[in-house]
Amino acid sequence: MNPDIVSLDTLLKQESDLQFTQFDHTTGWALGELLHQRALQKQVALVIEVFAFQQVIYRVATAGAQPEQHHWVERKRASVLRFGHSTYFLGQSHAARGKVFEEKDYIDARVYAGHGGGFPLRLRNMGVIGAVTVSGLPQEEDHQWVVDALTTLLG
Repeated sequence: MNPDIVSLDTLLKQESDLQFTQFDHTTGWALGELLHQRALQKQVALVIEVFAFQQVIYRVATAGAQPEQHHWVERKRASVLRFGHSTYFLGQSHAARGKVFEEKDYIDARVYAGHGGGFPLRLRNMGVIGAVTVSGLPQEEDHQWVVDALTTLLG
């Protein structure tokens, strides 16, 4: 995915389209495993997390992942849960206005990150119940990795 081609409208449409009608721990585990198996197949060093219902449902680091990637996952998750949007949208929407997400007065860059890879888990007609997060690739690829998995899982 080329970040110059992806519009903010496209990112918002992904969030609107990729919603669940039901979600439970089994669904969360299936999503995590889908991401994990793809990472193993492609031999990509990722940290993958599925967080819902105020708890981590699934978290794994593949071979080659670095400890810092866990911190990125936590910061991306915090951003999704606070702002209700994908972290790629948050970063790109600020960039479109000539701003840097982490430099806003109300943002603590040690806690929040506006880099792609965090995506809201949303129940249709209910709202955000969690986040699925990937860290390890360039941000547009982290984002697309999650979008592709959600698209596959949701059919």
